[in-house]
Amino acid sequence: VQLVESGGGLVQPGGSLRLACVASGFTFNRYLMRWFRQAPGKERELVALISSGDGITNYANSVKGRFTISRDNSKGTVYLQMNSLKPEDTAVYYCNVRLQANDYWGQGTQVTVSS
Repeated sequence: VQLVESGGGLVQPGGSLRLACVASGFTFNRYLMRWFRQAPGKERELVALISSGDGITNYANSVKGRFTISRDNSKGTVYLQMNSLKPEDTAVYYCNVRLQANDYWGQGTQVTVSS
């Protein structure tokens, strides 16, 4: 299993970024995918998830209305569109999949929101 995130960077408050996570080594379209983030000195928190079949989504309250998770099963990729970014969104963002009770993580991509 391999998860490779990309798309992070430095952005001003109010700006946007689109993260991508390319997955391989498992049957992507059969599994729920999640985005987490971890800020310095804080625990890793769930940001958004998307189901495998009908693409049902769910979001943390802190990002609801600003972030959108989506997936392209033909490309084995899950996305996180982040709009109206705030300094408190600064964190390393990770994608995640749970297979047979084992959690797999990418290397993470840094998002910094600062003026």
